Amino acid sequence: MIKVTLKDGSIKEFEGKVSVLDIAKSISEGLARAVVAASVNGETVGLDYEVCEDCELNLYKFDDEEGKDVFRHTSAHMLAQALKRLYPGVKLAIGPSIENGFYYDIDLDHRITEEELAKIEAEMKKIAKEDLKIERYELSKEDALKWAKENGEDYKVELIEELPEGEVISFYKQGDFADLCRGPHLPSTKKVKAVKLLSVAGAYWRGDEKNKMLQRIYGTSFEKNKDLEAYLHLMEEAKKRDHRKLGKELELFFIPEEGPGFPLFMPKGMQLKNALLDFWRQVHREDNYVEIETPIILNRHLWETSGHWYHYKENMYTVKIDDQDFAIKPMNCPGGMLYYKSKPHSYRDFPMRVAELGRVHRH
Repeated sequence: MIKVTLKDGSIKEFEGKVSVLDIAKSISEGLARAVVAASVNGETVGLDYEVCEDCELNLYKFDDEEGKDVFRHTSAHMLAQALKRLYPGVKLAIGPSIENGFYYDIDLDHRITEEELAKIEAEMKKIAKEDLKIERYELSKEDALKWAKENGEDYKVELIEELPEGEVISFYKQGDFADLCRGPHLPSTKKVKAVKLLSVAGAYWRGDEKNKMLQRIYGTSFEKNKDLEAYLHLMEEAKKRDHRKLGKELELFFIPEEGPGFPLFMPKGMQLKNALLDFWRQVHREDNYVEIETPIILNRHLWETSGHWYHYKENMYTVKIDDQDFAIKPMNCPGGMLYYKSKPHSYRDFPMRVAELGRVHRH
């Protein structure tokens, strides 16, 4: 007898192994229709997962973050399938779910335009109507490499080659399309009806500027069209309030093409900025803070000590000066620690009230 402990603490018993979907059906048919994923002993699984021993089970609907993640991961696979149908020469990189949506990175000689997104989106909706069953299967590393090479999937080859020898590698298949993936996924494509492709951007393979620039297609998906429409309306309202749009309209600042991401402050913007800085300094003086200014560029040794060089380097601007590695600071605190270390301290010095109006740069 298998005992399954549910989120509310109740226990259901089954005579032999049972799928997550069948457990949901044993609770109610309505729940079985609404559930999109589950977790067994803390591990997220698909509805076809078979429970073989006593466990704790959580069932996830789309409203749950775990449910959205699985739903949108499947949406990314449907995007890849649509691209394969429309652009047979496309090479697939990676396609994860992200906050509020999903994306897929692709290598394609043809440049996808914003206008073409509607055509790709229509193909995704067609795939949803086809109600393709999504099935998991496994291959050895050797067979997985053979599959990737035969299909011309160079990026999948690279990913597979990095996996340990003897690794069993999972794939997910839906109709005429299969993709290397850890999963889990929805049982079929039919639930992903409310989908919208939002934009196309450039993205270096694996975030490394030394690698090829790929095309990244962003999208979002929902269970119901009304929720998609509400989200798109919210995004349109946010665009009206975008700081870049307002900055330009109010003649405060703009972002020049020559310096993407770097604001150029105009006279009115400087007036406003200086007024804010005056207020900031007044408040800090009243609370007995001293003000310092740390260097904008500091050497590699400091960023290794702080951990940034090992864990944040891809988001930092680096430069070589006299054969030595330096970085433009992405945050102020390591420089602040240099101030702290500049002389010995007594416990009577604490708390130290030190502030900085530091300029930081992050990629």
